[in-house]
Amino acid sequence: MKTQISRFLITQSKRMCFFALGLSLFACGGKDQSHGNSVKEYAVLTLQPTKSELKSSYPVTIKGKQDIEIRPNVSGFITKLCVDEGSLVRKGQALFVIDQVPYQAALKVAEANVNVAKTNVATSELTAKNKKELHRKNIISDYELQMAENDLASKKALLAQTEAQLINARNNLSYTTVVSPSDGVVGSIPYREGSLVSPSIQTPLTIVSNIKEMYVYFSMTEKELLNLVREGGSVKEILEKMPEVELQLADGTMYPERGKIETVSGVIEQSTGAASMRATFPNDNNILRSGGTGSVLLPYVNDNAIIIPQKATFEVQDKKFVYILQPDNTIKNTEIVIFNLNDGQNYMVTSGLKAGDKIVIEGVNSLRDGMQIKPITPEESAARVKAMTQPRPAAEKQ
Repeated sequence: MKTQISRFLITQSKRMCFFALGLSLFACGGKDQSHGNSVKEYAVLTLQPTKSELKSSYPVTIKGKQDIEIRPNVSGFITKLCVDEGSLVRKGQALFVIDQVPYQAALKVAEANVNVAKTNVATSELTAKNKKELHRKNIISDYELQMAENDLASKKALLAQTEAQLINARNNLSYTTVVSPSDGVVGSIPYREGSLVSPSIQTPLTIVSNIKEMYVYFSMTEKELLNLVREGGSVKEILEKMPEVELQLADGTMYPERGKIETVSGVIEQSTGAASMRATFPNDNNILRSGGTGSVLLPYVNDNAIIIPQKATFEVQDKKFVYILQPDNTIKNTEIVIFNLNDGQNYMVTSGLKAGDKIVIEGVNSLRDGMQIKPITPEESAARVKAMTQPRPAAEKQ
């Protein structure tokens, strides 16, 4: 009897143990299931329109407003250099002196010829006057009078010719001093003292660049140009609407003055698919030099732009998407279109989003369409990350 009671008690004990183990497993499974269905927190940004300014960069070539080639009008050896390369010159300032001796001699010859011609004219005038008086008294014939008058006319023509030669000789002598036709900066000087120069030389004596204002040339693609033209109005009206541009110099620094786009080429180069544009920059401090390079920065301003972080987007087949938070805290993927310029951290959205929309801005690669999340503000997300990354006090570690 005792043996049967013992067996009964052992059997009941085993059943209770199995029952308790089952309850324990059930509780653990339920706890794990509850943990698996927990809703995760994600930072959500509410979109608001804001003012945005993006800048597109174009390589440029800098030229002076006037780049004037200096060439001699007479031939001869250079006897004097009056300036050096890079010198600032004024209009009318002497640049070169060409050997003047032969032109001074030519001038003296021309002056002598004029004096001789004047004397001959005076003599012919006396002769003609005398012949006219004799003809009046019927002493000489009409033929003799006409011959005297013709000789006077010939002498006067010869005088005019010698006076013209005198003017030319004086001009040639003045041309031996080569002067600057405008204010500017002297370029390179390939010819030095002793060099033989002439009006037919291929390389100019130098180039004087007027750099008070500088022309900055750059090219814009046909697509970008069409976007400007579609805004409406004539080319002149479009240019007036365009904002001032900035100039980044070759060393990466920004030029302190702003420029204005003044012209757009009417022809698109087939080889490059781009149109040439020209901006004008003041250059009172002579910082810019003809032949320089850099980049012009063309701003694009939008007063009601929708700006989103680049990390909030994901890409599928070259299309960009974001997750929009729905009223029931589920998310929906939505395609967006962005502006072709960006600052490297944010996108300007042109379609797909509107003010008031809420988008997920973190962990988008781990999300899926229709998933439910717990939205938190970007500030709360930043505070949580900061708390997780801060070192724990030594007391808590123990």
